[in-house]
Amino acid sequence: MQPGDNSEVLQSQVAAAFHSKRPLKIQGGNSKAFYGRKVSGEILNTSGHQGILNYEPTELVITARDGTPLKDIQQTLHDSNQLLPFEPPAFGDSATIGGTIAGNFSGPMRAYSGAARDFVLGCRMLNGKGELMSFGGEVMKNVAGYDVSRLMCGALGNLGVLLDISLKVIPVSEQHLTLVLELEREQALQKLHQWSQHPFPITASSYIDSKLYIRFSGTPSSLQAAQENIGGEVLESSGSFWESIREQTHAYFQSQTNLWRISLPSTAASLPLTGEWLYEWGGALRWLISDGPTEKIRELVSQHQGHATLFRSQQKISQVFHPLDAGLLKLHRNLKHSFDPENILNPGVMYADV
Repeated sequence: MQPGDNSEVLQSQVAAAFHSKRPLKIQGGNSKAFYGRKVSGEILNTSGHQGILNYEPTELVITARDGTPLKDIQQTLHDSNQLLPFEPPAFGDSATIGGTIAGNFSGPMRAYSGAARDFVLGCRMLNGKGELMSFGGEVMKNVAGYDVSRLMCGALGNLGVLLDISLKVIPVSEQHLTLVLELEREQALQKLHQWSQHPFPITASSYIDSKLYIRFSGTPSSLQAAQENIGGEVLESSGSFWESIREQTHAYFQSQTNLWRISLPSTAASLPLTGEWLYEWGGALRWLISDGPTEKIRELVSQHQGHATLFRSQQKISQVFHPLDAGLLKLHRNLKHSFDPENILNPGVMYADV
């Protein structure tokens, strides 16, 4: 499929699938194929729907088709000394902006700048009938339909096929500095909470192997002030370290054992679960490598007001995402029916009966 505007082709395929009630498996760069429940259906290939539609650096907004490679968008922004504030992981060279937003994937900056959905200004999409829908706009003060645009973030294509997406961008910081401190886990969490009460320009944090890594981004004077107050050793290979965390190429992530993505309040104490841990986002995101019982992991995480997703596994279980309570499950079903009444778009990608 040639890059360009393939919206009519995609619309025709979705409309035909709706009338024949045939399920579709939405696929762009396929770099996130490991994520979510297995979907069966005719492939709806969005990778050819490419191109940056609008980018004016002074407006801090970029609009692109969903099949546009993430690396192309990042290079375009880099050339103007700008970036995507949520520092998205690619998990492969073929990653597209559509898959990034559909998964609501965010990297190390997420806890300090916001999630992917926080920077979506608007989108154009196809619902499960093949109808063209538009929400939001291309300017930051335009909030019409903003919540619906956000609704597409993290839906994994279950509610619609993203066509075009408008995103807010920010300037690149003047300088970066990563400090490393040897601390016990609880001490590291306590320090992060203390430092968050001060105007230190923190843009990433990670705790692994008894070491706390903390990144600062800003002016030379602000980085100097942070270093003088916090101490620690300067990490010379800062860029490659944070890339290894973001893209999960760090040695920690190379295990063949189940990888759990656990979201908790950043103040939650360490959980008594067997396995290897890596903390991010000031303690709000905790990765766990463990072959422990699924029920035990989720029960304990729930007791601490969190949720656990089986992010990677050699053998997928039926419940990849944390089970929903009755109220939320009903809401999910109602939304699915509103956007995709014949359940043809990535059916069951998140939950078996949605």
